[in-house]
Amino acid sequence: MNPSVQEALPQLRDAIRAATAGLVEREGLAELMVLGAVAGEHLLIVGPPGTGKSAVVRRVAASLGGNYFEYLLGRFTEPAELFGPVNLGKLREGLVVTDTAGMLPEAEIAFLDEVFLGSTAILNTLLGLLNERQFRRGHTRIACPLRICVGAANGLPEDEGLAAFADRFLLHAFVEPVADNRLEDLLAGGWEVGRQPLAPQAGLERLDRLAGAVSAVDMDAVRPALAHAVRQLRQAGIALSDRRIVRSQRLVGAAAVLAGREQASGADLWPLLFAIPTAAGQAGAREALREILAESSHPLLHSVTEQTANTPQARIARLVEDSDRLLAGGDQPARAQVEALLREIDANFDPAGLPADLAERRARLAASLTWA
Repeated sequence: MNPSVQEALPQLRDAIRAATAGLVEREGLAELMVLGAVAGEHLLIVGPPGTGKSAVVRRVAASLGGNYFEYLLGRFTEPAELFGPVNLGKLREGLVVTDTAGMLPEAEIAFLDEVFLGSTAILNTLLGLLNERQFRRGHTRIACPLRICVGAANGLPEDEGLAAFADRFLLHAFVEPVADNRLEDLLAGGWEVGRQPLAPQAGLERLDRLAGAVSAVDMDAVRPALAHAVRQLRQAGIALSDRRIVRSQRLVGAAAVLAGREQASGADLWPLLFAIPTAAGQAGAREALREILAESSHPLLHSVTEQTANTPQARIARLVEDSDRLLAGGDQPARAQVEALLREIDANFDPAGLPADLAERRARLAASLTWA
């Protein structure tokens, strides 16, 4: 892989880490947002109010940099509030020209909260902007620099017209309130979030470098496995449209690029789960694709991969990163944290099956306890 692409990966990981500091159980959302941006696909987040949807998007956008646009839609939102007002001077000349400065058509990262509350006029204009990265209104025709649009809603729409609009978001993520056993972490993290301004860690030029590499990924070896996974989903009664099946290849290719590979493998099939548009469908797919998902692993997007597969293989990257964080500190690592991490490593791997990179870090962690 191109060295410039490889250099972008650790910086992108730093951006994800900075964005999700203090946001409990939301690392996976940030990683899906990065996956979507690299794949050129949009993300829909569905969950009850107050579950950190907007906080994740804002912080990831700040960490990546670029022009950011955010808006909370309502029943009475006017198109001008999203796309810009009509230029009155041009209107006197008989031309309908939109002033898009600072508005959605010029955004590089966008967040539309309560996205399904938009009017028909807004949603119809959004379709062209999301699908083609083109804004068309009156005499205005401009190419949009949009990398990713994140939509958020409290639930999926039942109206067929709105459901068709939701289908334009290839990635669907469903969130719930933080679990009871993480409430202390939620309180501690929430107290710290926002105390320090978040500076860009990666930059959109690095994101673009990775996005440009997706089309060059060799998909030949993994395509039969992807087709087999779709057949298994169909047998389980989980249907995907032809469009979603075809476009899911972009997600698989992006997962490979973000793992530093030029050829996709079975370890990169996990994004297919998030192309399934309903929460029930995703839950059924986890069971139907259990054997396929067992191969999942990722060195960069390890939180969402671990949530998807829930296997020791998927935990390796996160355990390595946690080990490095404890070992990198100038002071002696906290004994309780080291002991907890050692217990987790030993619970997932027997000594003979311990991966070499994790075995080396386990030895150093164990040695740190003898120094205390």
